[in-house]
Amino acid sequence: MSFIVSEITIYPIKSLGGISLQEAKVEERGLQFDRRWVLVDENNVFITQRQNEQMALIDVAIDEDGIVINHRLKRIVPLKIPLVPQTVEEQQITIWDDVVRGTRVSDEADAWFTSVLEKKCSLFYQPDGSIRLTDPKYSITKKEHTSFSDGYPILVIGQASLDNLNERLDEPVSMKRFRPNLVFTGGEAYVEDSWNYFTVGEAKLVGVKPCARCVLTTINPETAEKGKEPLKTLTQYRNKNNKILFGQNLLVVETGKIAVGDGIEF
Repeated sequence: MSFIVSEITIYPIKSLGGISLQEAKVEERGLQFDRRWVLVDENNVFITQRQNEQMALIDVAIDEDGIVINHRLKRIVPLKIPLVPQTVEEQQITIWDDVVRGTRVSDEADAWFTSVLEKKCSLFYQPDGSIRLTDPKYSITKKEHTSFSDGYPILVIGQASLDNLNERLDEPVSMKRFRPNLVFTGGEAYVEDSWNYFTVGEAKLVGVKPCARCVLTTINPETAEKGKEPLKTLTQYRNKNNKILFGQNLLVVETGKIAVGDGIEF
């Protein structure tokens, strides 16, 4: 059975729109630029669609000059931010149980997001020297680290897994609901649950923990509307120890380039 990478997606700003790529660079903390920026509230606690589903309507694009951010519906001038923060202000950012050092991007970025989300917030970047270790219970070397992701550098999901879910739903959902970095074709549904060490392109990765899903998957990424699915259906057959599992979390063993069309080798 052959497995082929069919989609590569990065999410530069946590919980905002993703960017589909044909190729990407795997770095120690995940795909290059993936979740290196995060929005925080006045207490420097991270913000996601869990608190503000309108974040689903903010699209992100990236080029050699920086990141372009645009609201899909509101009539507001797009925000352009350079890849390097415009301030030297550093703060300790709280994300789940971790405290991560971040650099505030700019006054302009803070004003734009505060206006669009109607909530005072600031945009922070994780500099190279800010290291956030992954959970030692699922670590290989105890040195693996990640960005502002929920907990792991990379998330992979098989297309067959989504197809199997959609067969059970009255209305199918897109892969965007689950925000994976890598999607692959081939194999049976949920085959990724058992993946351990594998290579794709120049990179070597290892599966360490199925991904527990939350209410964010019930937000339609196209409209920001909330519902009960797909969690309601997933609970019926993907519930283990009161956690609803969909997708596999990966750690980076060796860095390198990957591309759509690459084979996955074990």
